Amino acid sequence: MKKSVYMEEMDAFTYREKLAGNAVVFIPVGALEQHGSHMAMCVDAALTKSMAGATAQALQEKTGGAMQGIVSAPINYGYRSQQRSGGGFHLSGTTSLSGQTLILLARDIVFNIIVHGARKIVFMNGHYENYQFIFEGAELALEKARANGIDDVKIQLLSYWDFVDDETIARLYPDGFTGWDLEHAGVMETSLMLLFYPDLVDMDGIDADLYRDLPAKLPSYDVLPIIAGYTPASGCLSHPAGSSREKGVVLRDVAVRHMVEAVLNEFA
Repeated sequence: MKKSVYMEEMDAFTYREKLAGNAVVFIPVGALEQHGSHMAMCVDAALTKSMAGATAQALQEKTGGAMQGIVSAPINYGYRSQQRSGGGFHLSGTTSLSGQTLILLARDIVFNIIVHGARKIVFMNGHYENYQFIFEGAELALEKARANGIDDVKIQLLSYWDFVDDETIARLYPDGFTGWDLEHAGVMETSLMLLFYPDLVDMDGIDADLYRDLPAKLPSYDVLPIIAGYTPASGCLSHPAGSSREKGVVLRDVAVRHMVEAVLNEFA
């Protein structure tokens, strides 16, 4: 059997041995969400799993194997796509969870991992809207663990894009950066997909008539029921035309380096 940082690809005895060695367990949390006509809908979950894998591998290399990394099976569905950060949950293909469901999923998954022996856990978020719900799930899991006599668990929560520094942003967005909320299906996600999953990207699918009025100009408030006309026709919130595999390499390397530093800061 090949060596892997991914829990799904390990046998149960290898997994048990790594946990006994106090490995850091990464839990990727994504979404199933439309990403325009140029990318598959698995973007959030697929990229987060790959970024977690790259971080786990880099952590092991940085520590000379003294600190192992395990990437758990991801949560592939996320909280409702918001119009101002994901186009909106009204769009075809976007298949969402309620906040309560995501909280309970996060709680149950992390508690099971704790029971199996994990004491160092990182929730890696890849869907803008998920964060507060996985935070709540993590806290509930800690409360349940303490009630069962386990009080030595530490959980770190992060979103991988927060580890792209200002210097890199200035380099990759020379015409100005609109903010991570409007990066939905834009340069960052498209470039990372071109790096990790090029077969799930079709740059020829960027139709000029469809990909117009970008970056999106949205009100600074939310409305329910959703007003569909506020979302650009493409479902994207910024234009992906400047994307490239090379930018994906830069984004991955910078974010992974800083995430490894953050993990070591909390767990080393």
